[in-house]
Amino acid sequence: MPKNKAKGSKTERELFQKFIETGIYRVVRVAGSGTMENADCDLIAGKEDKKFCIEVKSSKKQTIYISKDQISRFLTFSEIFKLTPVIALRFNREGWLFIEPKELKDSGKNYAISIKDAKEKGKKFTQFFEIYIE
Repeated sequence: MPKNKAKGSKTERELFQKFIETGIYRVVRVAGSGTMENADCDLIAGKEDKKFCIEVKSSKKQTIYISKDQISRFLTFSEIFKLTPVIALRFNREGWLFIEPKELKDSGKNYAISIKDAKEKGKKFTQFFEIYIE
């Protein structure tokens, strides 16, 4: 497996585990996400009244780029299945941040989000998914 795919899979598994540990959400990893046509998101998570389609991105750099085509397919997928689309971001040594796709900036052929914007506009896991752990 190429290094980027392995890193992406590891990051997806890490977030998957985070959902499992809450005991509140059910979650599945989408087989072939990022490598196969029609696998247009990385995770699907839900509980009774909330269902999410999640695209997972991580980077060592200060900005994460996602192709417009990938976002378009992701949003179409979420619409078809009536899931709330969310981008899960993990910048090295910053932890997880979650944003709505509308927070991405147009950078030409891609959409982008800087670590600064992600910190301003994003939410932490428990905030975004409204998990109240006593």
